[in-house]
Amino acid sequence: MDYQVYTPSPELQPFIKCFWTLEDEGNKETVRQRVVPDGCMEMIFHYGDNYKQYFEDGNFIIQPKCFVFGQITNYLEIEPVGTTGIVAARFNPEGLIPFISIPINELENKAVEISYVFGEKGIQLEKEVFAAIDNSERIKIIETFLLSLLTDPNIIHTITKSCVEAILQSQGQLSVIELADKINVNRRNLERKFNTAIGMSPKQLSRVVRLQAAIKMMEQDGFTNLTSLAYESGYYDQAHFIKDFKEFTGISPRQFFTGNLKLAALFAASE
Repeated sequence: MDYQVYTPSPELQPFIKCFWTLEDEGNKETVRQRVVPDGCMEMIFHYGDNYKQYFEDGNFIIQPKCFVFGQITNYLEIEPVGTTGIVAARFNPEGLIPFISIPINELENKAVEISYVFGEKGIQLEKEVFAAIDNSERIKIIETFLLSLLTDPNIIHTITKSCVEAILQSQGQLSVIELADKINVNRRNLERKFNTAIGMSPKQLSRVVRLQAAIKMMEQDGFTNLTSLAYESGYYDQAHFIKDFKEFTGISPRQFFTGNLKLAALFAASE
């Protein structure tokens, strides 16, 4: 499995956290991969074979070849059906809003075809990405497309951007009241603008960021036991940590750590 992360061009860095690619020849024993919320939305191109996406009842769909995936509010499971070839843009939590005209909530927990999101321009983008000779060229094509849509770089509201920055800097450990006070804004105004731009509330994003901080510590083996991990990640106690963890991932921290951490790290909040 070859996973690579690329830094976006300076003009796109306020909006895109990273580009990433994944290539794998596949094998006869395919494994479901559990993806957990990270607060970011993505634009994904499968130039290899498609992926299955499973639902809690066991049913599945075949994901489109090219799509935008909105906020994930719960875990989801995906599975390759053959050879993997993916190039993707992972947007900052507030980064997608300047590029689309449809409401953010239409993308929640869905792989929405790029033709629906961007119309004929999206169809042309798909053709160009698939015709490219390598991932460097694919990323350049995607960057050129996004820059062509960026008519107003200041479209992200200052309140939303400031709130996201505060949440990330505190690793999700500020309450909504503390966030509103920190950026000197009315709480209701903050929550309204936040939901419109990001597709989740400040509280939801804070919980996701705190979860990702815990997963990063798990990945780096930066804890002695679950109790210390809970406190260092900003949870009240171990029970609170386990409850939040199960809600977002569907399994306990110990199960996640032993069976899913390596794969989840690829699809979570990479730098």
